[in-house]
Amino acid sequence: MTEKSPISASEEALDFPAVVSSDQAGLGASLILKRALDLLVSGAALLILSPLLAIIAVLIKLDSEGPIFYRSVRVGKKGRNFNFYKFRTMVINAHRLKSDLLHLNERDGPLFKMAADPRITVVGRWLRRFSLDELPQLWSVFVGDMSLVGPRPPDIEEIHHYRPEDMRTLDVTPGVTGLWQITARLDPSFELKMALDLEYIEKWSLLLDSKILLKTIPVVFKGDGQ
Repeated sequence: MTEKSPISASEEALDFPAVVSSDQAGLGASLILKRALDLLVSGAALLILSPLLAIIAVLIKLDSEGPIFYRSVRVGKKGRNFNFYKFRTMVINAHRLKSDLLHLNERDGPLFKMAADPRITVVGRWLRRFSLDELPQLWSVFVGDMSLVGPRPPDIEEIHHYRPEDMRTLDVTPGVTGLWQITARLDPSFELKMALDLEYIEKWSLLLDSKILLKTIPVVFKGDGQ
């Protein structure tokens, strides 16, 4: 008599129908729709705004020496690294000058921000004021590295300052805008930023995303970006 091989738990499970709860099915459908909206909106925006993107690129090259785009490595969903792009708003040696300015940091925690940062170029200050330097992130949304709405993607150095509970923000796709941007973007508290990101994850829905996107518009036109 031939001996049967043992059946693994995964193989045994195949004999039973899988049951998916309505909550799980609803969440899956909502996430699919979220991605579809990201594709539609980012694709349309890139096409419509292409003349503006070209003008900004020319202004950056005329204003200062250096590349058009600023590229950095950010941490995305599930800890996956990806290339993050913005229009360059600083002089090309900005990273080397940062160490001399750390004592002037206006943010708490690992984030660095100065309202009168001397490294920012003339065109860069204008781009930052209306958040136009963020427009290249529409491409990151289109290819799936980012979403229109979600926690901002941290850089690798920033992750080292995360508490265990903060790591939950890496469970979702990072966004161009989010709850922090529309409620406390000028607040220096790193803890508040993380609290708002975690609140977004807890309360996430397509309706919340829609509200955040709509509230982002007046925030951008207010022109208080730094």
